Amino acid sequence: MSELPSVDDTSLKAVLAETPFRKFLSARFLSAIAIQMQTVAVGLQVYNLTHDPMDLGLVGLSQFAPFLILVLFAGQAADRWTRKYIVLGCFAVQWLCAGALCLLTYLHVPQVWPVFVVMCVFGAARACVMPASQALTPNLISHALFRKAIVINSSTWQIATIAGPAVGGLAYGLYGPLFVYACVLGLTTWSIVAIIGMRSPPQLVSVGQATWRTVLHGVQFVWKRPILLGAISLDLFAVLFGGATALLPAYATDILFVGPEGLGWLRAAPGIGAALIAGVLAYRPMGRNVGWVLFVSVAIFGAATIVFGLSRSFWVSLVALAVLGGADMISVFVRQLLVQLDTPDDMRGRVGAVSAMFIGASNELGEFESGSTAAWWGLIPAVVLGGAATIAIAGIWARFFPTLRRMDQFPAPSGSSAGR
Repeated sequence: MSELPSVDDTSLKAVLAETPFRKFLSARFLSAIAIQMQTVAVGLQVYNLTHDPMDLGLVGLSQFAPFLILVLFAGQAADRWTRKYIVLGCFAVQWLCAGALCLLTYLHVPQVWPVFVVMCVFGAARACVMPASQALTPNLISHALFRKAIVINSSTWQIATIAGPAVGGLAYGLYGPLFVYACVLGLTTWSIVAIIGMRSPPQLVSVGQATWRTVLHGVQFVWKRPILLGAISLDLFAVLFGGATALLPAYATDILFVGPEGLGWLRAAPGIGAALIAGVLAYRPMGRNVGWVLFVSVAIFGAATIVFGLSRSFWVSLVALAVLGGADMISVFVRQLLVQLDTPDDMRGRVGAVSAMFIGASNELGEFESGSTAAWWGLIPAVVLGGAATIAIAGIWARFFPTLRRMDQFPAPSGSSAGR
């Protein structure tokens, strides 16, 4: 067992000196900003067309349906084919989706179903890119810098979740959705260029005939490891029931009355909280009581969701969302490290697919759950009950996954890896 090292200025320079990782990091950062801007614009555009919370849920469901179908096969592909080219192809599909949203907006199409179709294709691209990108990261960095790279990778993602929604909401309010989608096109183009310029790193390739059995190896791998299964499934159900962010367009419009600019800050608030916690994790490593901290963070996530649901103050809502994002960052950080450290390289695609499937279910399916319950019960009851359910899940999981609850430190890295 070893403690997670801190990220000082020297190690930061060493990580960024690794050219393939630096290019991948920039591509992922630009793509993440583009996705966040697109999410804000799609949510506002759909809600302004219909004023129906259910449609916000359908935006999430339209992305999750193809995700659920494809993600395990995408994990198999990431273990057999060159991961760089999978990521490149998925970014190209995301570029086409942004172009389609541009066209629909330019033509003033009054129906929302074409947007759902585009988001369905976008969900298919995300299903393929998530296992490949997760499995690619360890191949781009030396073993000595791997844990530090995870911290930096998570931090830049959180910066994107801050900048993307704020910029997207401001741009939507000033210039409209067409301008936002045009910006998404530009950012995605830059991310594609960065991936093209990145040399393809070595990786261990899964050999043998591809069968249903090999597709399901990732599921079997996670199922046999209670710590991995507990951490991944805890994150799934916590975000599934506590997915208040899906309803932010409705809250900004009907509860807080803050408009697109306010929605941008509401979207950014969880990222601000997550970035602050990422900084703490970088300079004050999580070395002891990892399992206990994980369960407490999920309970805090649920409590912050309840506060947000009951708030009628814009500033209280911002603080609640920031606390929510910070708590979620701890869960994400623990899950990512466990998946990467405990998985051999020729299995990382399939195990990453299982993790991605759980993440997709918690995010997109959580959006559908939030939208449908809001349509049935109203906005505030849906969010408050979701937060209460998240707290209950933390207690139940602590009872049924005692190994995870008692985990003191992170495991040592798996010895089977193609990384240097």
